[in-house]
Amino acid sequence: MSDGDGRSQLERMRAGDLYLADDPEIAAMGARARRLCHLFNGTGPDEGEDRTEILGELLGALGPDTEVRPPFHCDFGSNISIGARSFANFGLVVLDVAPVTIGDDVQIGPNVQILTPTHPLDADLRRAKWEAAEPVAIGDNVWLGGGAIVLPGVTIGADAVIGAGAVVTRDVAANVVAVGNPARVIRTL
Repeated sequence: MSDGDGRSQLERMRAGDLYLADDPEIAAMGARARRLCHLFNGTGPDEGEDRTEILGELLGALGPDTEVRPPFHCDFGSNISIGARSFANFGLVVLDVAPVTIGDDVQIGPNVQILTPTHPLDADLRRAKWEAAEPVAIGDNVWLGGGAIVLPGVTIGADAVIGAGAVVTRDVAANVVAVGNPARVIRTL
């Protein structure tokens, strides 16, 4: 389905343009992700290999020796790339309407949210269910403290530390510590 410019809603979504999320193709992708997340979240403590296999099917890319602890939730999974040797603790939520790139050796605390969706400020467009998204990139060796929230369009540079509960509203340079709401750099490493 298109809205008159010849592109499907999925093509519009992938381009970062306004799209309608109730499109059947997009809805099917979301249903697939929810099924795989349900399988992943239902694995037992001794089923690490099963979890890795499910994540490999769900995610766009999964590096070796990476661990994600359940529960884990995402919109599509296919827009998420996690590098090697990374670790995500319990309760990670990644709304991956746009690409989410997580580097190598990243440490993610419990209950972290990585969010790419945006909505128009125009109330009529929101009421009509239009939305968009902006990609998120997290560099190598970043540490996201528990409860941190990374908002759409943010890039976090390599070796940065994001404090627990921080709300990252704009890019964070490499080799710094950022804390608070909104997150502000308090120290260079």
